[in-house]
Order: sequence, then C-alpha cells, then structure tokens
Amino acid sequence: MIKEFYIGNRDSGRSHALDVSSFASLEQLVETLSTAFAFADKKSLWLLSEGWKHVSTLKDVQETTSPIELRATRSKRICEPPGPRALPFVGNRYELYPDVLGNYDRLFSIYGPMIKTTNMGTTIYHTNDPEIARHLLREDALFTKATSDASHPLHYMSAQESLFTCDSASPAFAPSHKFVPPTMSPRAVAHFMPLIQDAAQSVFQAFDELAKAELAINVYQYMFKLASQIIWRVVLDQDLKHFETPNSPPSLSIRLFGQYLSLMKKASLRPQWLKYLPFGDPAKLKVVSQQLFDICEDAMSRSVDKDGPSLPLSDLTSLKGASCVADFLYRACDEEGERLPRDLVLANVVATCGAGFTTSSSLLSWALYALVRYPGNQERLFEEIANARGSDASKRWTYDELHGMKFLDCFIKEVLRLHSPSFQTARNAKQDAVLPGGYLIPKGSIVIACFPSIQKNPAHWENPLRFDPDRWMQKGFAAQMARQGSYTPFAAGGRGCVGFNLALTQVKLVLVELVHRYEFEDSSPEPVVYDPEFLVVRPLNFYVGLTRREREGPSSSSQ
Repeated sequence: MIKEFYIGNRDSGRSHALDVSSFASLEQLVETLSTAFAFADKKSLWLLSEGWKHVSTLKDVQETTSPIELRATRSKRICEPPGPRALPFVGNRYELYPDVLGNYDRLFSIYGPMIKTTNMGTTIYHTNDPEIARHLLREDALFTKATSDASHPLHYMSAQESLFTCDSASPAFAPSHKFVPPTMSPRAVAHFMPLIQDAAQSVFQAFDELAKAELAINVYQYMFKLASQIIWRVVLDQDLKHFETPNSPPSLSIRLFGQYLSLMKKASLRPQWLKYLPFGDPAKLKVVSQQLFDICEDAMSRSVDKDGPSLPLSDLTSLKGASCVADFLYRACDEEGERLPRDLVLANVVATCGAGFTTSSSLLSWALYALVRYPGNQERLFEEIANARGSDASKRWTYDELHGMKFLDCFIKEVLRLHSPSFQTARNAKQDAVLPGGYLIPKGSIVIACFPSIQKNPAHWENPLRFDPDRWMQKGFAAQMARQGSYTPFAAGGRGCVGFNLALTQVKLVLVELVHRYEFEDSSPEPVVYDPEFLVVRPLNFYVGLTRREREGPSSSSQ
C-alpha cells in the first residue's frame, strides 16, 4: 500500500513514497518519516490529508486517498525562514550594518525566531530561539562545523590542523580533541593559576602611573595587551613585557594576531572572488599568517622541554610536570604511547593563543563596562574580594577560592549574557533539514545561533535588557537556562569551546586583582560603540579613569 508524503508545496520536489502496510504503528511510520525528511525534532510531526484534515492513526493513513503533507506545526506549512527583501549585489547589508546586534534583534521581532539574510552574495540563516539552537549545535546527521565551506564566517581562518578552526570531519579533529581539552580542564587551569596571577599583576606598574597622573585609558587597548600577556604566559611561559611603561606597545606576535583577525574578518565580508587577487587584503592575509606561524614556532621551540619525559594523558597529575600548555602538548602521550603530531601541536598552540586572548580581551572590556555603567556592582564586587582576601595583600589565589566567590561568578555570568563577545557560532547543514517551527534549511546552508539575541530573548528571560547579577543567585537557575539552551556563551555540543575554564579563570582573576587595587569610573567622551566587522564584539571607544584605592583590606563591617 504505497502512500505519498511531502513537505512544503506538492510541486517542490520534496516527497517520498512509502509502503505503509509494512508499519505496525503510527509511531513507527512517524519515526521513519522524520528521518526521511530530516526533522530535527522527531516528535513534532503533524500529518495532514487533503483539506488540512489531521491524520492521527495508522488506519487514517491507510484509508486516505490524497498525498499526505508533513508539518512541524499544524497551522504552518514547512518553508524556508523569512527575511527582508534583498537589494541587487549588496543583498541585506544595509539592513544589518553598522549595528548588526541591534538589527538582528529588530529582524527577529519582525520575522520571527528564524530569519534569512544575504550579504554581498552570502546567504546565512540566523536564530534567536534556544530550542532551534540546541539542534544546530549538535554534531549529528543534520548539522556540523565546516569552516572549509567558503560561506562559513570562519572560512578565512579555516586551518585544518587545529581544534578551533578545523572541520569536524577533518583528520586533525579527533587527535586534537583528545589532547587539547585536558590542558584546559579545571585541574590544568588550577596548575597554571600562578602564571595567570603573575601576568595579571604585571599591569600594576603601568596602571599605578596612569592613576597617579589621573589619565583615562582606552579599555580595550589595555585589555587586549593584558589578555594576550596572560595567554602567552600560560601557553608558552614567556613574558611579552606589555606593561613596562603605560605606553608599551603590543609585541610583534600580538600585533600580527590582531592584523590577522582583522584582515580575516574583512575578507569574510567581501565577495569571494577577491581572494584570488595577488594584491590587497587577501594577499596581505597570507603574508601575515605565515609570519605569525613562524614567530609562534620559534617561541614554542624555546618553551618546551624536548628531552623531557612523556606526560601520560590518562594521568592529569602529569600536568604538574609541564611548564606551560605547549610543553604539555609536546610531551603528552595516550595509553598506546601515541603523541599529538608535531604539526598539530604548533597549529593548536597558535589557535589557542589567538582564540584565548581575542575573546578574553573583549570580555574583560565589557566586564569593566558593566562595573562603571551599572551602579552598585563595583562596590559589591570589591567588598566580596576584600573579605575573601583578608589582610594578605600578596595572596595567591587557589582555583576553588576564586570560583567560590558567589557575586563574582554571578557578575561574570550576567556580563556574558548581556554583553557576549561571540556571535559567530556557525553550523553547516549536511542535508535539507526541518527545524522546530517548520523552518526548512537547504543542504549546504550556513546557520548561526545568535548568542547575543538568544540571551536577550524576551520569551525566555525576565527583564532581558536589565543588567541583574542577582538573577543568577537562585539555586539551579544557571543549570536550567543552560539545559534549555537560553544561556550558552561558550556554545555547546561536540564543538563547544574547550577553553571556557581557562577563559573564566583568567577573567575572574584579572577582575579580582584590578578591582581590589583600583576604583574605576566611566570617562567615555561619547556613546560607546562596538566594531561590527571584527571577529568578536569589542568596544572601540570605551574609556575609564582609575584611582588607586586607599583601603585594600576587608571592610570594617566584616571584622
């Protein structure tokens, strides 16, 4: 008994003919249909016969004489996401820029939880719905990360030798995913805490001079130098000497990273054919990339113990024998004695350095922004730090002490929610797929879970635009929001950020050191704007003044 099933319009070509007599139940048939038509949510199928009549039993399926339409919701036919009308050549560029974050929110409010935009010939689908995002972030038969695809936003940094930048199907992914995450585990980060704290305190000399001279600073420029100083110390155990004076420039390696990321982002927003030109930004990008790898290779050769003993991957206490991340990756071995190939060690060191300070510098900048723009938070944070530190001005923080400060943790969570540095979590559709709500995503499409919009979605957050760290004080709240996909600042699934422990630790430790020593005040001369063409969301013109605190011990009320 052959029946025809289809999605969308009958003439769309998306149909399957099945012998329904072979099924023992409607549930079995629905399971088969959901797989055949690539429904992400296999429990959301509605079967409708001619006249929109609900087909609710296997007998109904067998007795109907018309083709049967499949829907994700009864009232809405499956179709591609809507979006604004595209202009010739430029597409929707002027609907998105210069305020892409605000415009995404505006478009979601107009068109719903999934939108389709075209920018300079590149079509991308976006969502602010956490349920849809959960399906996107899975590594399964429907979606994956493929930076080698020319439409992927990270295509220009799609090095297939490192964990962050490679395709999930790349031969480098499995070995990198085995060796790199242990270097970012809580135990590993706890081991590297002294390196992080020393690097964080290196800013004191410069900041003390600035405070004495009553000079304001461009926050991102200093956080860029500080975050790179920290990650370079943790990964390569070398001091970049970024703060010998208040005006010390970033080292050559970090300037190359900055050029590389800026050029990469610009290239990703230009027509694809430009990359074949022997001049201009694409050509410069290749030169900068080679210089960057050469410098990192030289730094790594000086930081690893090439003659040192192997460090068993299965015994994370072996991390104590490594001077830095690069040293551990170089000497680590698995149960069979296999090591990470040397070319993959270098590629992952470069990627870890780049990804490690790029997001952290933006997050630190937004954290300072939250301190001075949202009243009361700086005072609360200082009191918690002072009470935890006690009278020991030279205290060496432990991992548990740092992460045990409740308000600090809630404050960082709220900064990540309202001022997420990341919005480039793109996934590739491996086949035509139907997402919750009945949105059809064609094979090969790029889909982005817009974290800034998801984490401000009014359907899932109370007072979403209000900065409120106390919302995280409720027991189980963070776990609940993470489970439903409403709060995923480091993504999720098999390609979630493996460096989140390191990122959170360095940001918390920097805040603890800075807020304990200085009081910050907003000195921005004009409204703060962000860079819409950079890899992450970073404030361009945010300034603060800083004053050296007279009292750095616990408050009198706590003694």
